[in-house]
Amino acid sequence: MYNQTRKAFMRRTTNHQAAKRPVSTPLPGRLADYRGLVSVVIPAYNEAPRVRRTLDETVAALDGLGANYEIILVDDGSQDGTASLARQAAARLQRVRVVGSEVNLGKGSALARGAYCALGDLVLFMDADLEVHPRQVELLYTAMAREDVDVVIGSKMHADSQVEYPLRRRIISLGYYGVVHTLFGLPVKDTQTGLKLYKREVLLRVCPRLLVKRYAHDLEVLVNAHRLGYRISEAPVVVTRERAFNRIGLKDVFHVSLDTAAIWWRTYMLRYYDRVGIGVDQLLERMRPLDVADLTAEAESVGPAATGVAL
Repeated sequence: MYNQTRKAFMRRTTNHQAAKRPVSTPLPGRLADYRGLVSVVIPAYNEAPRVRRTLDETVAALDGLGANYEIILVDDGSQDGTASLARQAAARLQRVRVVGSEVNLGKGSALARGAYCALGDLVLFMDADLEVHPRQVELLYTAMAREDVDVVIGSKMHADSQVEYPLRRRIISLGYYGVVHTLFGLPVKDTQTGLKLYKREVLLRVCPRLLVKRYAHDLEVLVNAHRLGYRISEAPVVVTRERAFNRIGLKDVFHVSLDTAAIWWRTYMLRYYDRVGIGVDQLLERMRPLDVADLTAEAESVGPAATGVAL
């Protein structure tokens, strides 16, 4: 069931055709020449030591690129004061908004929440730890414009990426890529890097289909986008280690495997995403474009949620 913010998210868009990749206007070659809004969604959980730096550097990077942007930091029930510090930073950074939940619901839930609050026609997901710096959005945008694709993901496994990775983590990543490629046939090698750029219509159709809140959320988004006919590409990234790699234990492997298997089961056996998608696409077909005069009426009827204060 859609709440008011999700309805608002759907109305702030253009017409969408179900089951077909929409024909979109070609993007200019540089991000500085793109006059639309880029929404940057940053999920954060217990990031108090670095959240202000993250927001400051993200603003500086986007200003330096000449981008027209907004930043939405989504606090996922942090217990260390992340939300309070982020709001302090947002008070002096005009293009930053802070939303969040009082309980930890998982990164996938935080990303979806940020997407529903986003106003831009391009939506960038990035991690709060700055290991993949936001200045690299230019690489993703350039690839999107040059290759005429709908999704570009930063990939640690790209041939031109610069990554310091423990051997054990590389082996796990390669193994997971093999599993994902075999099960879903995705045209990418790395689904887990945090930096991803989406066209709005992709998230508009995909987000209402999603169920995974934690471990394999990125995979679920990409599987659905791929099945809907959207084109996905990869771009190289430079990864700067800001903290020690977390140890991947058997519990993590189990949960990722369970989520991945569940996505496969829902995709090919239950056809869950297809069945839910019929209703989603029918609803989107009935949605009319939102004109300027509607913005005031929408804000009055929906209240703070429409501006990203809460869902």
